[in-house]
Amino acid sequence: MPERYPAKQDAMDYINANEQRLSDFDMEIWSHHEPAWREYRSAKAYVDFLRDDGWEVEEGSAEMPTAFCATFENGDGPVIGGYAEYDAVPGNSQQAVPFEAPRDGLHPWAAGHTDPHSMLGVAGLTGFLAAKASMQNNNIPGTLKFFGEPAEKVCGSKPIHAAKGYYDGFDAFIAYHPYTSNTVAWETHCGSYWSVVVTFECKEPEKWIDPSLMPAHHSTHAAARPPGAIDALCLMYTSTKYSKEAMFPKTGTWTLNEFILAGGDATSDNLPPRFSQIQYSWRSPALHIQEQIYRVIEQNARHVAAMTQCEASVRWVTKTRVGLGNLALSDLTWRNLQQVGPPAYGDDALEFGREIQRNLGLEPMENPLPDINTELLSPQDYEEKTRALLPSWQLNFTSDDYVEYCWHAPTVRLFTARPSLRPPEAGYAYPAWCRNAMGGVPGLIDPGMFVAGRTIAGTVMDLLTNEEELKACKDEFNERTGGGVGGTKWVPPLLEKEFVPPVDLRWPEYIKTERGEEWWIPTPDPRAGIGTPIE
Repeated sequence: MPERYPAKQDAMDYINANEQRLSDFDMEIWSHHEPAWREYRSAKAYVDFLRDDGWEVEEGSAEMPTAFCATFENGDGPVIGGYAEYDAVPGNSQQAVPFEAPRDGLHPWAAGHTDPHSMLGVAGLTGFLAAKASMQNNNIPGTLKFFGEPAEKVCGSKPIHAAKGYYDGFDAFIAYHPYTSNTVAWETHCGSYWSVVVTFECKEPEKWIDPSLMPAHHSTHAAARPPGAIDALCLMYTSTKYSKEAMFPKTGTWTLNEFILAGGDATSDNLPPRFSQIQYSWRSPALHIQEQIYRVIEQNARHVAAMTQCEASVRWVTKTRVGLGNLALSDLTWRNLQQVGPPAYGDDALEFGREIQRNLGLEPMENPLPDINTELLSPQDYEEKTRALLPSWQLNFTSDDYVEYCWHAPTVRLFTARPSLRPPEAGYAYPAWCRNAMGGVPGLIDPGMFVAGRTIAGTVMDLLTNEEELKACKDEFNERTGGGVGGTKWVPPLLEKEFVPPVDLRWPEYIKTERGEEWWIPTPDPRAGIGTPIE
């Protein structure tokens, strides 16, 4: 680090002195592997860590039990924001071993970290802790705010924080995500993600058939019953699959996915199932596409309810805006990434990759990691590679709820490598468990995580101490939004301030029973397993 940046060097010194503690904290979050809206242990670990470091922390921010907002103030100056995510993904349980092995003692399809958000959150934490230490050492004025953002996998918390005013009054935000490359997003940012839960309730089954048409003394077991909530859910699932082709043209890389939350609560005999729920989540590059897709979903639910003697209702889970670039802040962050340099991996980390290859029956490679993990990719080259996948009209791609920050202050999107494995030949795909296992190995995660932490710290210090750099970022934000927050091209939060966070829905989670802690699907008896395979 150049001598003319003593404050920035102080931030780097903090990271050097605290690497092991932060590495251990990353492994703690990874070991909790808690899914969206149910990250109780992970959130508490962050809150305790930040309070011990002297931050003022609001737990349960914006009425979300596993969210938080941590603040460090050091006098009047710029307000810079960052965040942690820490939710894991159902169906991806895996130990940190070089062979397929779900976590012991739980259902084999419990949650695990895929991206991993454990690395994401601790990288952001590292950068902001280091910036705070340097601010204190050098009496640099300003305010840091570090958010705990649960449920990113359903783009949950950030639209709620935005709607309830938590992002007001900032000067800049720094977003980070683990990736295969070490780079910074340029012009093309993430698109929009919306999600609803459709509920079907069979409230008046007796009105399905005129009772005067029934024979006297008929048995209730032989009576005609309405289709009810299970059939409503099945028809909704099928109808939406059929109508998916007609929702919007096959362009813009939009997607639609579903998840069944509840399926009729185990009725028997001739009693109609009374309750079911299905979640729909869809992503696209533009808000008008999002609106069109929702119109079809709502129409399907209305017709299905009429067919099954049910009432349909909709509960919104989230609505995000689309991302907005800020080239001035991207360039500043890229310069800091260049100063830090790419990750480097030790032989122990490489040997873990080789062991995975051996266990898959592959010839182990001297360097099992692809070159892209240990190289820097310029934002312009990253942009060119991204744009090659997209039609010229498409301005945004895929989804992530960091886009909410983009409409409240200049925002950058930083990437550093979480390693993958070099394929033995073109077209070869490693099983998903391989990357999930690698996410629990410090030697594979720490290098990219601390490159990110150092880059974030350096960028924060520049924003706090260089008025010209910050002004360039803010001027561009004002131009892109037509005057800043509230400007002619500004898009306000899509959720209402009174929005009730959907934390009360039946999300997958860990539960405590007489048998101990389990995934929400009970742990199978090892003698029986999931069942006998059907050949």
